[in-house]
Amino acid sequence: MRKVLWTSTFIGLSLMLSDAAMAASSGAVADKYKWLTFLVFGAIIGLTMFVTYRAAKQTHSTADFYAAGRSVSGIQNGWAIAGDYLSAASFLGIAGLISLYGYDGFMYSVGWLVAYITVLLLIAEPCRNIGKYTLGDILAFRNNPKASKTIAAVSTVLVSTFYLTAQMVGGGVLVKTLIGIDYTVSVIVVGILMLTYVVFGGMKATTWVQIIKAILLVTASILLVIFTWGKFGFSLPGFLQAAVDNPDIQAQVKKLLGESAANMAPADLGQRFLEPGLYLKSPIDQISLGMALVLGTAGMPHILMRFFTVPTAQDARKSVIWAMGIIGGFYVLTLFMGLGAAMNVTSAKIAALDAGGNMAAPLLAQYVGGGPDSMLGNLFLAFVAAVAFATIVAVVAGLVLASASAMSHDLYVGVFRGDHASPQEQVMAARVSTVIVGALAIYVGIAAQGQNVAHLVALAFAVAASSNLPAVFLTLYWKKTNTWGVVGGMLAGSLTAIYLVMISPNMSYPKAIIANANKVLDGTPEVTEAKPAVAASTGLCTLWAMEGCVAASPAVAVGPAKPGARAKLEAAKTELATLTDEAAKAAKQKEIEGLEKTIAKAEGDLKKWEGQTTSMMGFEKPKFMLKNPGLISIPVGFLVTILLSLFTRDRRSEEMWDELYVRQNTGIHAEGAVAH
Repeated sequence: MRKVLWTSTFIGLSLMLSDAAMAASSGAVADKYKWLTFLVFGAIIGLTMFVTYRAAKQTHSTADFYAAGRSVSGIQNGWAIAGDYLSAASFLGIAGLISLYGYDGFMYSVGWLVAYITVLLLIAEPCRNIGKYTLGDILAFRNNPKASKTIAAVSTVLVSTFYLTAQMVGGGVLVKTLIGIDYTVSVIVVGILMLTYVVFGGMKATTWVQIIKAILLVTASILLVIFTWGKFGFSLPGFLQAAVDNPDIQAQVKKLLGESAANMAPADLGQRFLEPGLYLKSPIDQISLGMALVLGTAGMPHILMRFFTVPTAQDARKSVIWAMGIIGGFYVLTLFMGLGAAMNVTSAKIAALDAGGNMAAPLLAQYVGGGPDSMLGNLFLAFVAAVAFATIVAVVAGLVLASASAMSHDLYVGVFRGDHASPQEQVMAARVSTVIVGALAIYVGIAAQGQNVAHLVALAFAVAASSNLPAVFLTLYWKKTNTWGVVGGMLAGSLTAIYLVMISPNMSYPKAIIANANKVLDGTPEVTEAKPAVAASTGLCTLWAMEGCVAASPAVAVGPAKPGARAKLEAAKTELATLTDEAAKAAKQKEIEGLEKTIAKAEGDLKKWEGQTTSMMGFEKPKFMLKNPGLISIPVGFLVTILLSLFTRDRRSEEMWDELYVRQNTGIHAEGAVAH
């Protein structure tokens, strides 16, 4: 049976990849070099499938499937954590943000790196000593097992689904943009590969896929930085000064600042790129985002699962230290990749291919290899594209394994069977759950095509920080914590985070989209009227869009008329007809193509949102002004857990405190958890 499944998997992948190869007629890779991309893709997929085949032969017991038999060393687990943690958003997204916004993009790197200090100091060792396989095991140690495992499973599936959807959609879009593979085919290939890793190899295969992906990711990043930074003699001051003096970066800053940059000298514009405020303009929003990133990591289910794979508490600490070194080193490299792309590829070209800047690193790879018309440039781009693909698959595999473990181990075995299921039955339940979650992930990924799902990543971290972290932290470190507090706190934290995101600027508001589309198409007329200004206080008016939050005195807004894209296009076509220089004609033709894309997008928005006036929550404008709800939802999660624990009693939670305290600090009887 297993051989039949393996054969069908290989045949399915081969057919889809061959169809993709025939259908790939666009993308960043030149058509004549597409074969290079598929060759590199095939090599990486073949390597990971071989690893899965070897791991499948060693996966027999429940402990093997969920925790790799606790046979992963600290160093191996450190690389696997890095592979699990460094998603496509890290590799492509942060480098892109830096290439477009400079300093502010690098702040995301800092936030995700600092997060692991929380994991190292508070979570890693105690979780390994107490839990067996899942978040539910940690909470059930001293709280009511069924209630704890039920709420933990719901939270795990919720967080994983948010993160998973963003990865699947992002993966389909990025692979399509990179090499021209159809979006649906990309999502299906990612899903089948992920299912193959998890169903056949469990945690062992997932671990090694993540290790391979982390090594490839770090290797690709180091090569990019060597080629980019090397020509400056690996001098940081020289590299940063080159960024300040770069005319393309100065033009990007001028574009971002608008009229306020009119009187700035070129050197000042370049220096502004290395200062905060071009992207993260609201300090309070930045604080809220930072709280979610730093605290959310310690509550991400697929990260917590990794600490159950090591044999000792010492290995758990060692794995986090190695992970911090690898992740920290990688995030430092993003600075050079982002700035290198801004200087060499230019922010304008990066944004033209992908508005979010996600193509910065791949385009930089193509540039350092010799450009879009060179074989080496396209080979390097193919390698980076394949690494991005492996990144998506590895992260999705970890998320699916976390969700499947919650469904099978926590709900089916723990709640419905009362922990009375044979090892064979548990493994079968895990594999069935994996197929269900994987199929759902593929369906959601395809159904969400074209939707704005970027906020789901922030939402996943916000829910993890508001729901999972308070429950785990207080269960481990506060004697009075009980089942009522854990269940109530997790519900309150997660629901608050979800609701605030649903009424935040992250959602789509048709009136604003339509107004912006009309502004893009037709421009803005000359403004001479006085308009009331929103109060600049730091009170609730900055968090909730409350009626009446208006300054007492009006502010006069005066500005000249600005032509829209339609007018610019007509002017550009007229100018093109008068040009005789071929270089100038080519440049003007590119400008026209860019304007045509802008007009097409704006007209598409008008058609899509025609007749609609409110968001899916029924609001015409945001009611909660922070993009990330962490500043509100995290304290809510902690506060509700504390208050319910103080005003209710749970005999089991009190009686198990001493045993939990001893085990989490000494590791005594920790191995018995797996045997049990």
